[in-house]
Amino acid sequence: MSDDVNNVFCTIVPPHVLDKLARADDAARAELAQRTLEHDSLQRTRRRVTALRGVAASAGTPSDSPQRTIYDAQHKAVQPGKKVHAEGDAPSKDATVNRAHAGLGATFELYLKAYGRHSIDDAGLPLDATVHYGQGYNNAFWDGSQMVFGDGDGDVFLDFTIPVDVIGHELTHGVTQHTANLEYYGQSGALNESVSDVFGSLIKQYALGQTADQADWLIGQGLLGPGVDRGVALRSMKEPGTAYDDDVLGKDPQPATMDDYVRTSRDNGGVHINSGIPNHAFYLVASRLGGNAWERAGKIWYTTLTGGKLASDAQFADFARLTVAAARALYNDGDEVQAVLKAWSQVGVPTS
Repeated sequence: MSDDVNNVFCTIVPPHVLDKLARADDAARAELAQRTLEHDSLQRTRRRVTALRGVAASAGTPSDSPQRTIYDAQHKAVQPGKKVHAEGDAPSKDATVNRAHAGLGATFELYLKAYGRHSIDDAGLPLDATVHYGQGYNNAFWDGSQMVFGDGDGDVFLDFTIPVDVIGHELTHGVTQHTANLEYYGQSGALNESVSDVFGSLIKQYALGQTADQADWLIGQGLLGPGVDRGVALRSMKEPGTAYDDDVLGKDPQPATMDDYVRTSRDNGGVHINSGIPNHAFYLVASRLGGNAWERAGKIWYTTLTGGKLASDAQFADFARLTVAAARALYNDGDEVQAVLKAWSQVGVPTS
């Protein structure tokens, strides 16, 4: 495996979705998808180069308040663009700017209030975001230091600042980068994606004040545009493989258990596909424990990610064993341990 697999450029829309769109009969849809794919490929190469310089630590004392700055790319593929909103400014007339600002804040708050973490790096990293990126750009990404949001094409995808879990998902790639730094390939890459879905969902649940049974467990609900007839989101943690089944997007390929594990060379070994398995395990833990999922279930996952024992090339079974150990360390031999053991058993991942 190359040394740069964890110098990761992470997008919310998986390549398999864009590949399907790039082959669409509708020439306009196909062109936009092709342009997005080409852009993302270029960014991945750039990210490998810049990531080799290392991650700079934040200076100063971490604050209990976020430091957010929003930039406007003005429909060009530039970063960061023109500064349009700083921390403490009055709300913008631009709803996209306000949603980005709020989503960065919601992410900061969940990590601080639930886990005592000060921003992405636990050292008060300022949270920067660029909006109105490119023309019809159908993605959002974390580039290793900041967030970038496309406006979507208004047809298949709407504005990427709409779902707060998309913002939380992408920023969590930054948390992973600063902690376990899971390699973006195969099962470790699927864990990287799954951790982002888990905390993206928890950020949404925390912001909405939802318990585990009230949550929809969808990733990117509200993102799909009028051109999608049969689809509710990008992924479902409750029922992987059911988020969409549409002539435009294709069929959601995510498995819920190891019985349906997908072996592929595409998408870094199927990182956006097989993430459905650990996603479903987390959903099962959270739903069995009930209450607020960010509390017990989330604490077990956060402890596993940040505890220093998770190897960068961890496989599903490694992660599963560590979640059991984290549950025991946090809660002795309570319901939490049984919930974790049962969940991994249900999705077919061994814990012993």
